[in-house]
Amino acid sequence: MRELNVAEITASVREMCIEANYSLSPDMKERLTEAAGEERSPLGRQILHKLEDNLEIAAKEQIPICQDTGMAVVFLELGQDVHLVGGDLAEAIDEGVRRGYADGYLRKSVVADPLRRVNTGDNTPAILHISIVPGERVKITVAPKGFGSENKSRIFMLNPADGEEGVKEAVIRAVRDAGPNACPPLVVGVGIGGTFERCAFLAKKALTLPAGHRSELPHIRDMEEELLAKLNQTGIGPAGLGGTVTALAVHILSCPTHIAGLPVAVNICCHVNRHAERSL
Repeated sequence: MRELNVAEITASVREMCIEANYSLSPDMKERLTEAAGEERSPLGRQILHKLEDNLEIAAKEQIPICQDTGMAVVFLELGQDVHLVGGDLAEAIDEGVRRGYADGYLRKSVVADPLRRVNTGDNTPAILHISIVPGERVKITVAPKGFGSENKSRIFMLNPADGEEGVKEAVIRAVRDAGPNACPPLVVGVGIGGTFERCAFLAKKALTLPAGHRSELPHIRDMEEELLAKLNQTGIGPAGLGGTVTALAVHILSCPTHIAGLPVAVNICCHVNRHAERSL
């Protein structure tokens, strides 16, 4: 049994909040550069180059790549052979978010009550997803999620008879309905199966996969590729001003479900698909 002080988790979360907000992950930067070369619309190419310029300025000036520095979503894989000491895990993660958003001069966007709308002042609490896994390591993924794109995400409770075509229609519908309001080009996370809440978790988790990741399941991989092509045929384009690059990637995660259901969640993210990962 390995002991790990939660103070180490706090320190890591603090650093990752800043890292994820100041710089796009290498896989996303590479995909954005590729997209600029693929875009056939002159205006679309200009917009994509401006997005690249924005990333360079943010890195040089050490400022956020987007003014919406998001609500902190934290995925934590906790090895079952790890004994956490030194305090409460959720409180330790919130303290890391609190310090990261203060030290990084990041916008605090969380309200304590969804109806009373009073800001918590420190961007806590984080949205925390904990999975117990074998081993003695702790893997942390911090994914700040802005709400321009989050607000355009959808969930569909399809009938099993809707099948693969129904799933594809749901994803395309969600992106079409989002239009320019989700700040395209997009990364589209899709969760299929489970229950109402499980497919939403899978869609969110899918956004943290490396850009261009493909499923090991052939039928899911084929769906990812087909959906990416179809989304880029919608004509929405960069910033919604027309073009051939509406989506940078489509990632799908699936899991078993009930015989009577086909839950599908579509979690949309703009090109600022932020995530930082660390193992302790």
